[in-house]
Amino acid sequence: MKKFVTFMILLCTVTFGAYAQRFAFIDMEYISQNIPEYQTATDQLQKLSEQWQSEIEKVSNEAKTLYENYQKATGLSDAVKRQREDAIVAKEKEAVELRQKYFGQEGEMMKKQQELLEPLQDEIYQAVKSIAQRKGYAAVIDRASASSIIFAQPSIDISEEVLQELGIEIK
Repeated sequence: MKKFVTFMILLCTVTFGAYAQRFAFIDMEYISQNIPEYQTATDQLQKLSEQWQSEIEKVSNEAKTLYENYQKATGLSDAVKRQREDAIVAKEKEAVELRQKYFGQEGEMMKKQQELLEPLQDEIYQAVKSIAQRKGYAAVIDRASASSIIFAQPSIDISEEVLQELGIEIK
């Protein structure tokens, strides 16, 4: 009986071991930092963001100035007060609309990110997929975005291989 139980445990161990999946990790931040085109695109997005934010702040400051002048004014007729209040509301609305136009879900920033970064991300994905298929990995996990990973053996990090697959040499 002991031999049978031992044999079954050994059989289960070998069977489950044969079905073990292979995993690998990548560090998307590391990869993207080493792709010059990615850095160029990120810099371009940063400059646009700063330009658009400046434009929004300018309109917001205009609204603030209108409000401060309104507060200081005395002896205005109801019609003039209403006109100035409408001007303040219109400026504030303009600032909100600009923010939505540039940084909203369908805004210019999202469109520009898709235009500049998506092709590079697709290239990275294709390189990862190629390596995973060639080496038989069941899954490749991005350690930069997987916050629950506390430790992983450096030997299963294929970030360098991904960069090589993309034709990028690390110094």
